[in-house]
Amino acid sequence: MAGSFTTRTLTIATGATETMHDLTNACAAFLREAAHGRNGLLNVFTPHATSGLAVIETGAGSDDDLLAALRGILPADDRWGDRHGGPGHGSGHVLPALVPPHATLPVVDGKLELGASQSVVLVNTGRDSAERQVRLSFLG
Repeated sequence: MAGSFTTRTLTIATGATETMHDLTNACAAFLREAAHGRNGLLNVFTPHATSGLAVIETGAGSDDDLLAALRGILPADDRWGDRHGGPGHGSGHVLPALVPPHATLPVVDGKLELGASQSVVLVNTGRDSAERQVRLSFLG
């Protein structure tokens, strides 16, 4: 049986502050429609220069810890060579080198194969747009 490819773009309201948005339920809903119980891969991608994707525990403080760590590593000040946009905007353009804009995850029997405490999250440090796009693609 030949494999299939299905894709969908989500629009996520992120507001104008740094944030993490849990995509796990949206990924699961997409796979219910696209995977039909098959094995394959889910690719998650965000086409923004100041956003990334992480697989991390949420709700127990790790999400806040990640944002705090990124603020420490990538402070929003004027030290950055990339100076277009508002003050500190250049730090956000370094984010995808640390939190990549993509993740490829296993799908087994049509379900996302994550650990017990893992979630798929959009990490957004950009303050220049109140929404972000995320593309979900299933190959199976």
